[in-house]
Amino acid sequence: MPTLNINGRDVTVDVPADMPVLWVLRDVVGLTGTKFGCGMALCGACTVQLDGQPIRSCVTPVAAVAGKKITTIEAIGETPAGKQVQQAWLDLEVVQCGYCQSGQIMSASALLAKNAHPSDADIDGAMSGNTAAAGPTLASAPRSSRPRKEPDYGPTHTVSRREFCGGANRRGGRAPARLPGR
Repeated sequence: MPTLNINGRDVTVDVPADMPVLWVLRDVVGLTGTKFGCGMALCGACTVQLDGQPIRSCVTPVAAVAGKKITTIEAIGETPAGKQVQQAWLDLEVVQCGYCQSGQIMSASALLAKNAHPSDADIDGAMSGNTAAAGPTLASAPRSSRPRKEPDYGPTHTVSRREFCGGANRRGGRAPARLPGR
């Protein structure tokens, strides 16, 4: 039975060595913030951090994480970068349906933990493995969580309802989205 360090707590689990970490977290440990998306590591909904690096838990076997620290969305707000990213998400009102949010936040906070002043290329690279219907808005959150002298989210760009959230924008019609540089 492997012992995993999840959110700073050692947890012994009785699971097969090839069981994906996602199902250990959700079904065995009861941490349901990490989501199942595609099951093929393509969408990023299942992203957690392993020793501070984002991984896709849907394809990572539990045997591969023994002796390493797993951080999930339930604990990321306790880290400086995670707290900063979560605040940016709130400030920008990024949340739409919310399904992809945990993976997005995990990837963005891992980037900011290792690079407090990422370039647009760094942000694009770090977030490229996470997909969402509200992608343009989500991509702006790490840019907006950069430390600034004054709050400045850049010029406001209006996107169509379809661009914003696949036609399911909670505001209805056209919605303002802060997209720096666009």
